Amino acid sequence: MSDTRAGTAAGQAELLWRPDPDRVAATRMAAFRSWLHETKGLEFGDYPSLWEWSTSDLEGFWGAIAEFFEVEFHTPPERVLPEAVMPGARWFPGATLNYAEHALRRDTDEVAVVFHREDGESSRLTYAQLRRRVAAVRAGFRSLGVGRGDRVVALVPNSPEALIAFLAAASLGATWSSCSPDFGARAIADRFAQISPTVLVAVDGYRYNGRGFDVRPTVEQLREQIPSLAATVLVDYLGGTLPGTVAWDSLLTDFADAPLEFEPVPFDHPLWVLYSSGTTGLPKGIVQGHGGILLEHLKMLALHSDLGPGDRFFWFTTTGWMMWNFLVSGLLVGTTVVLFDGSPAHPDLSVLWRLAARERVTYFGTSAPYIQSCLKEGLEPGAEHDLAELRVVGSTGAPLTPEGFRWISSAVGPVQIASVSGGTDLCTAFVAASPDLPVWLGELSCRALGAAVEAYSEAGEPVVEEVGELVLTKPMPSMPVHFWGDEDGSRLHEAYFDTFPGVWRHGDWIRITDRGSAVIYGRSDSTLNRGGVRMGTSEFYRVVEGVEGVEDSLVIDTSGAGQADGELLCFVVLADGVTLESLEPALKSALRTELSPRHVPNRFVVVDEIPRTLNGKKCEVPVKKILAGTPAEKAVSRDALRNPTSLAPFLALAEH
Repeated sequence: MSDTRAGTAAGQAELLWRPDPDRVAATRMAAFRSWLHETKGLEFGDYPSLWEWSTSDLEGFWGAIAEFFEVEFHTPPERVLPEAVMPGARWFPGATLNYAEHALRRDTDEVAVVFHREDGESSRLTYAQLRRRVAAVRAGFRSLGVGRGDRVVALVPNSPEALIAFLAAASLGATWSSCSPDFGARAIADRFAQISPTVLVAVDGYRYNGRGFDVRPTVEQLREQIPSLAATVLVDYLGGTLPGTVAWDSLLTDFADAPLEFEPVPFDHPLWVLYSSGTTGLPKGIVQGHGGILLEHLKMLALHSDLGPGDRFFWFTTTGWMMWNFLVSGLLVGTTVVLFDGSPAHPDLSVLWRLAARERVTYFGTSAPYIQSCLKEGLEPGAEHDLAELRVVGSTGAPLTPEGFRWISSAVGPVQIASVSGGTDLCTAFVAASPDLPVWLGELSCRALGAAVEAYSEAGEPVVEEVGELVLTKPMPSMPVHFWGDEDGSRLHEAYFDTFPGVWRHGDWIRITDRGSAVIYGRSDSTLNRGGVRMGTSEFYRVVEGVEGVEDSLVIDTSGAGQADGELLCFVVLADGVTLESLEPALKSALRTELSPRHVPNRFVVVDEIPRTLNGKKCEVPVKKILAGTPAEKAVSRDALRNPTSLAPFLALAEH
């Protein structure tokens, strides 16, 4: 990929933030380096040298992470990594442990969880209280037939109940999977049904943007569509009931005296199932293991984010985004996790900044589009709220624009800007920030420790100061154990290793700078990415083309395609006599109810034909390139199209 935007040479980039030397000396990153010197005889004078070691001696680095953070193995590992191959790396073979045991190591009166809902409801739990509730729900799950290897799925908002249910499932060795309650029944069933869960935990409804939404009809549909369910546990979130379900509160009372225990499981035992976007069919179930997530999140949260006891960690997320899983892992390092459920713009865009001030948030995480909205609104949180405790503003979900960087620096204050990039696939960021590194305008500060990130040319060679494919050349512990139901590993191989054998191709464009920082230019595939939530086109088409009067459709997300404020565009071919004006309300309603509000496009555009390849595939990536300004002859070979004249309206739109 040639790059006309990467004009900032190493010596020209603008420095926005420089770490204070005294503060750096007190960070956990500095403590880790000192520990390596004292216990291993390893000395690293700066971050780049530490990163080089972490990606060249994988066994030494990941073994050191486990030792430094005092990971409790019930059975010790035979070794760290017998063979550094991809796919198929086996980490810490022979070891047994439990993620939940590490999240609940503390049994103190320190606050573990702070919760706020948009309507004013709030609560907090100490570590001791959290342990007692997890113990009760764990016993309740066991009474409902949940055991090691079973699946517990949840249709829940970002609430304490979600966190408690997850930890209870993990403590049993059961596998967790969650969806946000604003997902439609079809989107949820496409995910949950394929993993055959034993128990469904669901809320009766949720609140968003000042309104209450009843999800009990969706719960009823799921109970009918998932035959493996032995029980449904209903959380009274809005005051509703549902016959034939087990009340959440009854688990807390009936099993209030249950002991808290943890099932030792192998290092790669499934902790949770996350999901791909579903671009090429049903969403792929991405299975990640107890040990891999434990080590990766300890590294990212303690070292890269410098979080620990006394800190307060917030990220605006739903349970349908991997950032929820990342957020709740704050418990692993003893920090207080701050949960918020509701709209980030109700009653106004300042609601999250007010929350940050009220709860003395240390690390405030959000999405790049939210930052962009605050910028457009002209907010000045630093002047309007007391953010004295705020140390870091994190951003992910999409590339943060240079204007977004400047806004944080000027309107929020002299905080570290942690623009990070990674993915659901590993449930982490592997291009990130570090408390001992400066922040440059528009750049991600570093490649994360243990993450052998490179920019590859089309020939599969590493390049610097050029835009290339983001790849990982060596394995990481949080890489998927497997895809659900992918018995021979063929789908996993096709997803990541088809392009460069033995090398993970992630699907983003990246430029590594001479300083070791990076710039992300967005997705190199056709996945829709709105507000950090990845959405698949196949899910979208099933709904749109199911509306009577729509004959064909194409959806394009123009964010990350040369447009800072991209749009979600839906091109439709309509039946004879049907007008867009008559159909648009039904299209919006179907997408909102069957998938989610995020699936509703900014615009619908009527075209005569959808461009298709000779074998009938929709030309999503070529059209996205055209809309970004790529000449048609470079975006697609007309000889490869069944209907080359169909490109005309897209070319015309690009010119405007």
